[in-house]
Amino acid sequence: MTSSSLASPALSPLQRRIVWGARILLAMAFGAAGVSKLAGVPQMVQVFDAIGFGQWFRYVTGVVEVGGALLLLVPAAVAGFLGGLLLAATMACAVATHLVLIGGNPAPAVVLALLSAFVAWRLRPVRPLAGAEA
Repeated sequence: MTSSSLASPALSPLQRRIVWGARILLAMAFGAAGVSKLAGVPQMVQVFDAIGFGQWFRYVTGVVEVGGALLLLVPAAVAGFLGGLLLAATMACAVATHLVLIGGNPAPAVVLALLSAFVAWRLRPVRPLAGAEA
């Protein structure tokens, strides 16, 4: 299977605008969250102390969030797909962390996970039907 044998599902102009709106919103949210982790904002340091894995995990999470945000801003659908998938998985882990380790309200992480998963799903690579290739 070559990269030319995969394409994203066709999107109408309205759907394309909706997906781009979600990508931009997610990029802003994850960019801000990632930068706050990397900058060592006291609240982030406290949260990662409560998680108990050490501050290295805060840096890894910050890099993942900033990297995912940047991928969402790349016009190529495959980059947006990877960014959405990466951030959806990150937020799924955040939800589990809230529920199991630190408590608190997991709702923001759930919303971000669902929105990231939506972007990944809309930009997913699909194989064209047999005989549909030109």
